[in-house]
Amino acid sequence: MKDLYAKLSRSRILTAVLLIAASIGLGVLSLKFAAVLRADEMFDSYFENRWIAFLNLLPCVWLTLTLWFATQRAALAFALSSLTVMGFTIASWFKLQFRNDPLFFEDILLIKEAGNMSERYQLFMTKSMLAALVILVAAVVFLAFFARARLPWQARIAGVLALLLCILPMKWLYTNEEIYNTKTENYDLINRWSTTQLYVSKGFVYPFLYSVQSAIDTPPEGYDEDEAAAILAQYKDADIPENEKVDILGVMLEGYADFSVYDQIEFNVDPYEEYHKLEAEGISGDLLTNIFAGGTIDTERCFLTGYANLGSFRSPTNSYVRYLADQGYTVTGSHPSYDWFYNRVNINANLGFESYNFLENHYGELANGEIAMDRILFPELVRLHEQHKAESDKPYFSFSVTYQGHGPYTTDKNDYGVDYVKPGIYSAESQNILNNYFGSIADTNAHLKEFFDHYRASEDPTVIVLFGDHKPWLGDNSSVYAELGIDLNYTDPEEGFRNYYGTRYLIWANDAAKQVLGNTFAGEGRAIGPYFLMDQLFRECGWEGPAYMQAVRACSSEVPVLSVSGLYMKDGVVTDDLGDAAELVRQFRELEYYERKHFRKEP
Repeated sequence: MKDLYAKLSRSRILTAVLLIAASIGLGVLSLKFAAVLRADEMFDSYFENRWIAFLNLLPCVWLTLTLWFATQRAALAFALSSLTVMGFTIASWFKLQFRNDPLFFEDILLIKEAGNMSERYQLFMTKSMLAALVILVAAVVFLAFFARARLPWQARIAGVLALLLCILPMKWLYTNEEIYNTKTENYDLINRWSTTQLYVSKGFVYPFLYSVQSAIDTPPEGYDEDEAAAILAQYKDADIPENEKVDILGVMLEGYADFSVYDQIEFNVDPYEEYHKLEAEGISGDLLTNIFAGGTIDTERCFLTGYANLGSFRSPTNSYVRYLADQGYTVTGSHPSYDWFYNRVNINANLGFESYNFLENHYGELANGEIAMDRILFPELVRLHEQHKAESDKPYFSFSVTYQGHGPYTTDKNDYGVDYVKPGIYSAESQNILNNYFGSIADTNAHLKEFFDHYRASEDPTVIVLFGDHKPWLGDNSSVYAELGIDLNYTDPEEGFRNYYGTRYLIWANDAAKQVLGNTFAGEGRAIGPYFLMDQLFRECGWEGPAYMQAVRACSSEVPVLSVSGLYMKDGVVTDDLGDAAELVRQFRELEYYERKHFRKEP
């Protein structure tokens, strides 16, 4: 019996088989803890889609075998693999419990943030964790007794090299967009628009490894960290004078653009009448964004940070929100949709917001559990502001993002019952899309009128910044744009670029704010990108702003648009030739990267 045990425990084949089986079991345990949404159904779904199961189990087997060849100890190899895989899996589980946010590869690089998180939350051991620990310890003990094979050094080196070579095809597997978006599609139990739920639907090990590529934040060409630090050191955050700390309300309107500029559209009823009245009272201009028909957060976060190239914001980041908080402002805002949308619940905190109102914690109660439209949102923004003024003497900065206007729009009927465009000119589908879009615009403008009426009559100095996030969806494959003959060739610097990226912005002040700030807040504003909109606001208010804003102001003045398309605006003309302004743009790229990567204040 002893001889049989010795023979079996020293069998290389049996050791390899036991090790592979244990590794697969490790992967299954990881998947069990990954399934935090509708746990049993989600866990089963991982195995119904063989791609998901395979892509989560393969790395566990690869890691364990690599460690076995390297250490020649099966039990040790499995113990190290278990510590690695389950350590990250449990970390993700806790992160999901506390913040509804899974563990991304970038997070393991944020050691300080991880330490802060562990201090803020009380970790605990569940029965499932205890059971998993017992299973893994038992597996290690079993392998220590029954998987004791030794390999000659030639075989060990060959094994390690072979497994390291496997990294090349595995890299393709774990970075392939088609596999991630199509092969591992698992939407039945989730909302596909939730980044967190999408991650969970694919397990843990696989989406964690897929996130490696997004953790790589490549610096701009020719980046010189010392130079960026030296430039910023020339500036200091300038304080806002106490007597000029007016309240600021920022509102970004979903899918809002002014189509009255297009002669191709024949209006029967003008949906923009009230909005044009507001523009006549303030400073308005073209906002040339980075996006079209989607990607709201790009415009949103460009405005809040002053960055044209955005990072992941998975850790505390320098922003204009933080500067205003440092100046004594209460910094808050609203979005009447779900807090998980674009992970705003976590990222807004990383940008410095002290509080933020979403459907889950505020607007759901006002809208019977539904997403609140503008008829609820705008009066509530006023109420929240008035409540703040009644309870606090601190100046107030609020930034809110609407949901009304989000496409797609109904194609087979007119939801508003009003013919905003002249009937019989367009195809039935295009006519319905246009009438429903303009119906939403007209409704938004009616509530904007009430919103501005309140502040027009207010004796409290208030400035409002209003802007659209992007052009709207108008039919699949932009069918309505095509029917209208609106050129969307964004590489065309003459017309297509503005049509594709253009919305509007409005900076408006009531009489009390005009008096305090010594500015009439009237006239046509210059065309700018959203990353320079806060700078434009500060200019109109007569404020110098934070050091970063001051450092990039020369670029804002000379090249106010830095498009992702490779085009720029210089001297009011869209061009790809920067000439002598190229150095300003290079410096801007360097400064924004440095500012993003060097957080100065602990949360």
